[in-house]
Amino acid sequence: MLHRMSHSAHETQPRPLHSVSVAGAVIRDDGRLLAIRRADNGTWELPGGVLELSESPEAGVRREVLEETGIQVEVGELSGVYKNTARGIVALVLRCKPSAGTERTSDESTAVAWLTPEEVAERMSEVFSEPARGTASASWCGPPQTAAEAAPVQHRSGTPSSGAECRSPW
Repeated sequence: MLHRMSHSAHETQPRPLHSVSVAGAVIRDDGRLLAIRRADNGTWELPGGVLELSESPEAGVRREVLEETGIQVEVGELSGVYKNTARGIVALVLRCKPSAGTERTSDESTAVAWLTPEEVAERMSEVFSEPARGTASASWCGPPQTAAEAAPVQHRSGTPSSGAECRSPW
């Protein structure tokens, strides 16, 4: 949960030093990842955009994914936090599962596709494919099948968790 700090009426509002963006790592049951080809520069990326001041990260990622792809999502856990120091952008990547909708392009995307891990490696630059590859987890993969799979797992975030790792190619 995010908490907003208010300033007293006598203080001037500080100029933001960073903007906050959200991106949805939307993974289907077959392990394919939802990606868009951006209209402005032609790169393949996760769907997402700038978080509006009044919305939660979960609401923002639902809005952005729907606007850019036509896909409605169930939002899972935070997958990673990334910072673009040159542009002053902090990006929150959230794991998502598709729940409804049909793929379509928008003013911001010229293509929408469900990519395999190999296609992600081919089409996305490393800066965008790393967050995409780092999103696989047991969240959508079901319960562990063996005692070894149920052992705690050390994730990229450094946070241990219990449960099986996703048995997808991600």
